[in-house]
Formats: sequence, C-alpha cells, structure tokens
Amino acid sequence: MNNHIVSIGTANPGKPILQTQIGEFMKMAHGLDSQEARKLNFVYRHTGIENRYSVIEDFRYENPEKFSFFPSNKALEPFPGTKKRMGLFEKSGFALAKTAILECLRKTKYKASDITHLILVSCTGMFAPGLELEIMHAMDFRKDIERYAIHFMGCYAAFNGIKLADRICDSDPNAKVLILSVELCTIHFQKKYTEDNLLANALFGDGAAAALVSREEGGLAIKKYHSRVFKEGEKDMAWSIGDFGFEMRLSKYVPELLSKGLFEIHDYLEEKFQLSKIKYFAIHPGGKQILQKVEEAFGIGKSQNLPSHEILQGFGNMSSATILFVLKKWLLDPHPKGDLLAMGFGPGLTLETLLLEK
Repeated sequence: MNNHIVSIGTANPGKPILQTQIGEFMKMAHGLDSQEARKLNFVYRHTGIENRYSVIEDFRYENPEKFSFFPSNKALEPFPGTKKRMGLFEKSGFALAKTAILECLRKTKYKASDITHLILVSCTGMFAPGLELEIMHAMDFRKDIERYAIHFMGCYAAFNGIKLADRICDSDPNAKVLILSVELCTIHFQKKYTEDNLLANALFGDGAAAALVSREEGGLAIKKYHSRVFKEGEKDMAWSIGDFGFEMRLSKYVPELLSKGLFEIHDYLEEKFQLSKIKYFAIHPGGKQILQKVEEAFGIGKSQNLPSHEILQGFGNMSSATILFVLKKWLLDPHPKGDLLAMGFGPGLTLETLLLEK
C-alpha cells in the first residue's frame, strides 16, 4: 500500500453537446420514421446523460450543410472509412493528451522530465510512431522514458494501467508513472440502424485523462485488485475493426449479465475486499442501468456512488478514461475518507475491481 494515485488531470474537446442535440442528428443520420424516432427519444431520455463531448462538431447539427467531417448529405455517403477516422484520432489526440497531462502535473511538484514511465491506454485509436512518442517529443519528457501501450481492452483498460503502474513502483521505488487514457469514441459512429448501434451511439463520448502514480503519501492509496471474466457475456460486449471504423457489439442484456455475475462472486468480494464495510464506490458509468444494477447487487445507495452518476450525466461513457474522471472527483472531494472500491467492465465480459484508500 505504498503506491498512490497522487494526481489526475482530465480534458474534453470543444464545448458540451446536449444529448437532445445528438439525438436529432441520429434521427437524421439513421433516416428514422416517426415511430422509430419516438423509440430513439425514449432511449436517449433514459440514459442519465445530459451532455457529451466529441471531436466531431457535426453531432451538433441535423442540417448536413453544416457538416465538416461527414459528407454534406443526409445519407452521409460516401461514409468515412477507418483510415479517415484514424487520421482524426492522430490529428486530435495530442491536444487532449497535453491538456490532461499539464493539469495532472500542475497539481504536483513534478514536471514532465521527472516522469520515468509512460503508459498509454486507448481502444479507439492507434498509429505508429504513436501518440506517446508525439507527447515525449513535444512536452519535454525524457528520451529514455519507459513506455507501454494498452490497446483495445475497452472500458476497463485504465484499471490495467493502474495495476501496471503499481507493479512498476513496487519494483522501482523512485518511479514516477504517468497513465494516459485518450478515447475518441465518437469517431466510430455507425449509421446502420441496429439495436447495438442505437445503444452505443446513445452512450459514448470523447475524453482524455492522465494519472500520476508514485510511491509517496497523499491521494488514493492502491491496496488490492482483482480481475474476473464472465464468459457467458462474451458475445454481448465486443469491439472489432471494420471498414467504417471500429464496430461495437453492446447488448441490452449486459446490465443483467453483470448483475448475475456480481451475485455469483459476492462472497468472494466480501472475503477479499470486506465489501460490507466499504462506504464509497467508484463504479464505471457504462450506463444508467449498469450503475443501478451494481448498486442493487451491493446494497448501496446512489449517494455512495454519486461521482459516477455525475460523470455519466455530464460526459457520457468515455470508455477507459471514464473511471479516471470519476476517481478525480473522489480525489478532489475533501470530505470522504477511508476505503473506496472502484469497478470497471468491458469486453469479455470482464470485471476489474480495485480497492483504494483515501
């Protein structure tokens, strides 16, 4: 328990876009009739989301003449391919990363040249030489910095970044490890009107977060962690590379599958983390129903998990960056002290659990 998350910085592109605005874009893009439009409105109203962010301004509009990324026609043809989307990630990722890193370091006594290890986390974009090298060259990081990339693990990937940082600090007490998550989920918008796409298009937003882990007091102490895969949900949450961006499979049954899995391992979680004694929770806000199902499984109230609801409301699901946004809220809140249980979910169906102490 010597290693701590000592600081977290976050960033989002542009100004927030109202969930209702995005809904209007989606109805146009999907070419929905009045009945399906009502269905989409119902889904969007019940997401628990008010605003999201995107590097693509087009989502603010339903008039194709105002589009700058998508073609200026209601059919959105020719629909942007994966190459164009990865180009946008490469073009837009650095500015967000820089903002998050500068905010993170500004709250500490360290500067970029003090960082010994850099861990990049993303499931929404990749290129080589990578974003981490761009950051190194432009932000005065050491040329001999150790760097790692955790790609394509989905919403729970920041947990893997934290675990890797913890083990690095165990092996090197002088290590200063920077975890950087950059997720531009909205560049992978799919216009085909399916249930999976309806859900994915209703939930995801763009954001970046940077967290500094080192062996010093203060912040959130890293105590224990655990990983579990529920194979039954393997086909209900998945992520693949298609011709028109990355394609998500996101079944409406995920909350129920997750709830079932948590009940199955409840006794184990109690034994490992003393679950019944924990007052505060940082649950990855993958969706409103997921938060509700986890709270029901653990017998906790919304107030014990409030930052997760607030991040969902204001930002949507930003994949792996989201949990760092949530932990930042807990880190900055001067009142709660004690154990904090964080949980994340993703393809597999994978559950990551992390016990911290404030």
